[in-house]
Amino acid sequence: MENQDPAVVDAIKASGESTLEKATAKAKMKMDQFFNVSLNVAVTGVTGSGKSYFVNALRGLKDGDDGTAPTGVTETTVEPTMYEMNPEMPNVKIWDLPGIGSPNFKAKKYLKDVKFNTYDFFIILTSVRFMENDIMLAKEIRKQKKGFYFVRSKIDNDISSEKKKKGFDEQKVLSIIREDCQKNLKELGDPKVFLISSYDLEEYDFESLQNILEDELPEHKKYALLQSWPVCSAASLEKKISMFKRMIWAASLASAGVAVVPLPGLSAACDLGIFVLFVTRCYYAFGLDERSLTRLSEKVNKPHLKDLSKSKLVTAIREKALTRLQVSAVVATIATVEYLFSLLPGLGSVAAAGISFATTQYLLREGLNDLANTAREIRKAAGLASVH
Repeated sequence: MENQDPAVVDAIKASGESTLEKATAKAKMKMDQFFNVSLNVAVTGVTGSGKSYFVNALRGLKDGDDGTAPTGVTETTVEPTMYEMNPEMPNVKIWDLPGIGSPNFKAKKYLKDVKFNTYDFFIILTSVRFMENDIMLAKEIRKQKKGFYFVRSKIDNDISSEKKKKGFDEQKVLSIIREDCQKNLKELGDPKVFLISSYDLEEYDFESLQNILEDELPEHKKYALLQSWPVCSAASLEKKISMFKRMIWAASLASAGVAVVPLPGLSAACDLGIFVLFVTRCYYAFGLDERSLTRLSEKVNKPHLKDLSKSKLVTAIREKALTRLQVSAVVATIATVEYLFSLLPGLGSVAAAGISFATTQYLLREGLNDLANTAREIRKAAGLASVH
């Protein structure tokens, strides 16, 4: 077969089927973690701090869109409310928690009431400066051995206001805001404060927050974060692309294990299922879905961005028509070869596994490259192409 990797087939032959089975089981576990591991993010803060705006921004939504978290100047969240980051990634959830502005606030009781153990980490927001209740909550979260991150929201409002003043210097304004926030957090060991605008996540410290979370989360949770959080820069897109590239071997090896089963069409169904799941996750992670592109178009005032893509794969995912792609016919043809090899005793079945590995690897690599290049082209057209 033209795209077969001889080294892979030789390695599989040399290892024998029992070793292949172990490797396949490990690959399947890796894939299960990659696609299904849960991540629960809690967002809290005083009333009016912009919690719900932040939740909506993470989900690529704006006021008025279907399914948005309700926003307002009064407390609109009275109990923990769960939102899926993306309908295609139901394992990643963001929770809008009730406000912590009550004068009689008790951190321990609050965490019990909102079911503390549900969440992997907490984001504590303020739109002015952090106060006693924020500090009490952070101390209690630390005591119970979970992570918390301070976010100063609505930075765009501050910048817009300060711009009207003579001698405006954006970096100086940001430094003053940051220092003012940190001044009240000294007793917590001077934690980092992230300055964020929910209106435009590509500005200010959102990418820094994402980078810190990547560093501090366990690997499998980091995968969930990278897949689900919005693309906030060219560099963050490249990180996502690299992550999916690293997963191709596991998906291909899982496919190889199925090829050993001598049933016509079984590996074709598996290959296609793996391919569809993999490229669909890439599509959403790279911000190629209609919701993400609409938000990007509005931000840069270029309404036709989503029409720029010439990728048949993007169109097929968007129209939920992947099974009609020519690739399905390619996989079915390869499956016939796999079946013939699988019927042979001994080395026949592991040779079939090598074919399936190379086939799936080729399809995933080409699909990933197609979607990655499309995402890069769209960001370039939007004037956001530089990696920083």
